[in-house]
Amino acid sequence: MHIHILGICGTFMGSLARLAAAAGHRVTGSDADVYPPMSDQLAEAGIPIVAGYDPAQLDPAPDLVVIGNALSRGNPCVEAVLDLGLAYTSGPQWLGEHLLPGREVLAVAGTHGKTTTASLLAWILDSAGLDPGFLIGGVPADFGVSARLGGGRCFVVEADEYDTAFFDKRSKFIHYRPRLLVLNNLEYDHADIFPDLAAIQTQFHHLVRTVPRGGRILRPVPDPALDAVLARGCWTPVETFGAGGRWQAQPRNADGSHFAVLCDGDVRAEVHWALGGDHNVANALAAIAAAAEVGVGPEAAAAALGRFGGVKRRLEVTATGGGLQIYDDFAHHPTAIATTLAGLRRKVGSETIIAILEPRSNTMKLGVHRERLAAAVADADTALWFQPPELGWSLAEALSGAINSRVVSDLDQLLELAAAAPAPAHLVVMSNGGFRGFQSRLVERLAARMGGA
Repeated sequence: MHIHILGICGTFMGSLARLAAAAGHRVTGSDADVYPPMSDQLAEAGIPIVAGYDPAQLDPAPDLVVIGNALSRGNPCVEAVLDLGLAYTSGPQWLGEHLLPGREVLAVAGTHGKTTTASLLAWILDSAGLDPGFLIGGVPADFGVSARLGGGRCFVVEADEYDTAFFDKRSKFIHYRPRLLVLNNLEYDHADIFPDLAAIQTQFHHLVRTVPRGGRILRPVPDPALDAVLARGCWTPVETFGAGGRWQAQPRNADGSHFAVLCDGDVRAEVHWALGGDHNVANALAAIAAAAEVGVGPEAAAAALGRFGGVKRRLEVTATGGGLQIYDDFAHHPTAIATTLAGLRRKVGSETIIAILEPRSNTMKLGVHRERLAAAVADADTALWFQPPELGWSLAEALSGAINSRVVSDLDQLLELAAAAPAPAHLVVMSNGGFRGFQSRLVERLAARMGGA
């Protein structure tokens, strides 16, 4: 079958393209912007990409067009698909109908930590020899790719609550029908499609309704927002993790790089790993509990975590030199920004942390969390905020009471400020997009600085 994917360079759609090609389909695609890292992954897989949405790419007509959720009515290719009467579907629906049947689906959902938890779970299962398939919204360093078919019975999927397509406004995860569901946490996000937390909770309850009674739901305690979801009805056994749960983590040091895993009050394993922070400890605990449900014990899981290489763009060190470290991080919600910086602070102690942030997400653009931004960067010595021209509201006004924050509207000026940071310091670049090439430019400046030192 010839499958043509519109919006192929998005993390989900590009990953789906690789899976479809691995399953034996002929895959092509297009996107408005052809950019790495997904363009590199697609090239490695031999999947040709067309830049732009000229309808000529649909001649000759493919057997099926998979339309990404970034595309809407008015897009030339979307209009051509409808006018020509071509067969079309969404990415999540195609995944759910063609690749997941017959697999034991382990889905990881929640506002924060989905990518890391799914990566940890896939790595634990792989280390145990289970050869899982996976589709993750990031690139685990140990795998080097965001998706693979795998030959085992398990398939790990990052279950996103964002909407499916312009013709299907349900959350993506409703198509996956997991047997095991991890609910990491829940708070308000995606203000461009959800009016309030209650609307998101409705979608999460739709997901809960799809888990069979012979399956399992894993959820943290406490989490009042998830309490409200499950109170609407739950037909599946629930396993708990976290401070008040059956599975708990007992810290052995301050930064989260060493902790004990407890189940029913007994120590089952000790984790020594390269990650840190309370948020990553919670992610690890969820992954360990999930792995136990498919037969991988805590000791084996802990040993695998000790070899875990991290996930790209999750506090990923991209350059080191002259007493400076540059990190690339995907955090874009105030909670994620705060927990990431808090984890780094515990790791580096009193050393200088400089956060450099781009408010790029749709929720940020709408200004929904503006009153939480100052507190989110409390663990940074300095926070440099980029004010993009399209933001539509004033960062300076929102951060007027934050003595550690500075707002810059010129990217070159931002680069000069960051590149002039006195050593030793940790520079954390935080954005859920490309940040207009800022990360790579900063790394280049550091290299030049070191070369001239």
